[in-house]
Amino acid sequence: MNGFLLVDKPQGWTSHDVVAKVRGLAKIKKVGHAGTLDPMATGLLVIGLGHATRLLRFVQAFPKEYTTTAVFGVATDTLDADGAILEREPMDVSGDDVVTVLDRFRGEIMQTPPMVSARKVGGQRLYELARKGETVEREARPVTIHELELTDFAPSDYPEVSLRVVCSTGTYIRTLADDVAAALGGRAHLCRLRRVRNGSLDVGAAATIETLAAAAEEEALGPRVIAPAAALGDLPAVSVGADLVRAVGNGRRIDDGLLDIAPGFSGLVRVLDPAGDLLAVSNVVGGRVIPEVVVPQ
Repeated sequence: MNGFLLVDKPQGWTSHDVVAKVRGLAKIKKVGHAGTLDPMATGLLVIGLGHATRLLRFVQAFPKEYTTTAVFGVATDTLDADGAILEREPMDVSGDDVVTVLDRFRGEIMQTPPMVSARKVGGQRLYELARKGETVEREARPVTIHELELTDFAPSDYPEVSLRVVCSTGTYIRTLADDVAAALGGRAHLCRLRRVRNGSLDVGAAATIETLAAAAEEEALGPRVIAPAAALGDLPAVSVGADLVRAVGNGRRIDDGLLDIAPGFSGLVRVLDPAGDLLAVSNVVGGRVIPEVVVPQ
């Protein structure tokens, strides 16, 4: 049980709820996830088991894809359907109007985290302050919107706008939707949010909680665990011969000339043993291959 599970999180569950459930099903203490999904949201939650929890930060850094629907003209205090309505003002906009402003939000943009986020200000998480009814200044942060497109538009006084978003980690889709509405003179909140991809890991390969529970009952959870080398497939792979396996396993730095690495390459790589199993995630810097995380064998 040292690998990853792909879970299709149901609506109404917190990410912590899923982790706790998987911990019980797998009968293992070390369980974590690669990026929070709000209770309202559904979709892909990547769960790390055992030693693989140390690798979750690499999975979390991969771009993520979402599908979402926002109600324009209605603002809530959480920017989603779980919040209390703050204002309601009809918006006379069309799908073409939305398409026209979307280009402003592609590429690197500055985004202010919502008060219901897990960001910390003054040592406290914003959602903890929000529960107390407090609002504090938040510093805008750069995020990257790789792809942004309108997928559906339901016209009304309060139009429902459906989007597909591919973005960097740390992007708040609820804030993005509200900012798009603001560019058209109004406000918005999310009524649906689904994560469909994390890097190359797709929700189509994810299991429901019910499926995982049934597999655990039949002691068949193991085959659903994805090996670390496969789960981190978005990182370039380099293989080492048997003579270097021990050196990598001991955390030694290696000259990149000993590995099949393109001249001048820098960045993270998967270091694999002759059998294709993950030995380490390493950083190639200045001609040296420096281990970031070594996987216990």
